[in-house]
Amino acid sequence: MTRIFLLALSLFIGAPVAYAKEYGKYDVTKVRTIVENKAGNQYGIDLKYLDPILHDLGMHARNYPAQFDTPQERQRAGQDVITISRILDVMVSEPKASPELLLRAGFINMVGRNLDIPGAADKASTNFTKLLKAEPSHAQGNYLYGTFLAGEGKTKKAVPYLDKALAAGVADAAYTLGMAHLSLGNKQKALESFEEFKKRSPFYDESVIKHIADIRSDLAKPKKKQKQ
Repeated sequence: MTRIFLLALSLFIGAPVAYAKEYGKYDVTKVRTIVENKAGNQYGIDLKYLDPILHDLGMHARNYPAQFDTPQERQRAGQDVITISRILDVMVSEPKASPELLLRAGFINMVGRNLDIPGAADKASTNFTKLLKAEPSHAQGNYLYGTFLAGEGKTKKAVPYLDKALAAGVADAAYTLGMAHLSLGNKQKALESFEEFKKRSPFYDESVIKHIADIRSDLAKPKKKQKQ
């Protein structure tokens, strides 16, 4: 996997981005490669073909609900997710599955969760857990798992993973942390996280500035005295 697509995954999961164009049309069977040899067929994954599809899916379904122009476009994306997930299932079922394939399997099933595909959330959780058991400090793994947990409503559980991702240099984790702390009612930490995101990443829009302004305004208001 090239660095550019690792970056692309993070940009279209947690951080606010402009709405995407129509979801593309892909022959997702090309994701799996087959090499014939004397020992039999050897299967692999074409990452150069897979990663742009993940990028595209992330632009449309990074959060719930997913956003597509038409029901037909959403249906096509859903079928692609199911097919890719099944292909990756075989590759990550090995005891020593590649961390980078586990990352992608977790991501595709996180998208599946946002497309209401039955069983996708459980598969995403399994993939991310397996990845982080093998590599606890995996930066993108911590970021995506933290984002996934936040999307599941498990915000308190998500925060340590997002903290670890941010410490490892994943700038977009700061935005997701801001949203997590905001939902938990910790406005001071939310403010610090949004400001950190704004400082670290050039990819932000007016919503980030608005979050910062709104929180500062709320924190500046005099606290109401509780009745004795």
